[in-house]
Amino acid sequence: MELNLKGKKALVTGSNSGIGEGIAKCLAMEGAVVIIHGRNKKELQRVVNDITNAGGEAYFIEGDLRNDVDVIKIHDFTLKTLTQLDILVNNAGIFPKKGWLQSSPDEWLDIFNVNVVSMVRMIQAFLPQMKTLGWGRIIQIASVAGISPSPDLPAYGATKAANINMTISLAKELAGTGITVNTVSPGPIATKGTENLFMEVAMEKNWGTEWKTIEKKITQQMLPNLAGRFGTIEEVGKLVTFLASPEADYITAANFRIDGGRLVH
Repeated sequence: MELNLKGKKALVTGSNSGIGEGIAKCLAMEGAVVIIHGRNKKELQRVVNDITNAGGEAYFIEGDLRNDVDVIKIHDFTLKTLTQLDILVNNAGIFPKKGWLQSSPDEWLDIFNVNVVSMVRMIQAFLPQMKTLGWGRIIQIASVAGISPSPDLPAYGATKAANINMTISLAKELAGTGITVNTVSPGPIATKGTENLFMEVAMEKNWGTEWKTIEKKITQQMLPNLAGRFGTIEEVGKLVTFLASPEADYITAANFRIDGGRLVH
């Protein structure tokens, strides 16, 4: 399928690694010009190099989305470099593994600032110019934890529920503007961070060090799903890229689970 993304201008927050990197690379493969964002200059340059070496076009900007000053810097750099922004993917976030009695109110405030208010900052920064285009895509990366929260990650689950909620509100606000707003909610995805986390679990349970064996054990005993495996970064990237394309014009205010049927259980 031709997604007609050639020449579209995109920004993916938190794209110097993991799911964000995969999304940025998928968009670039389809012809979009992409701004890579994060806080690790070395990794930002690596992702840009990967994209340009594959024939795509990408630039990077460092910035901390927890403050207004850096968001203004990101906004100004993006519009100066690309002249406009068609696609905003709000992916940046954190997931500290702290239970109810281990996380302080200040830590809750911090994760809400990173996972929710940062998205608000980015939307408010870029929406006015996107409205002038009469076309646009805003996509929040949430999680199945926003629908079925874990007791181990209460603050994270609450922020992901907020992401899903804000998508619906914003989509209603933008009815008839040509701008669609959607959420993508991944289940367990095999990022380096996820693999490192479960390698530690595997050591505790004497499951060995082979990832395929560990993945099978996790999806059988801890995080069962109908697919019997973790999702891949590329699978999330392809879904987001479709939603970012003109081919998804009739899709808005939706939350797309990509979890292998995890929430069926």
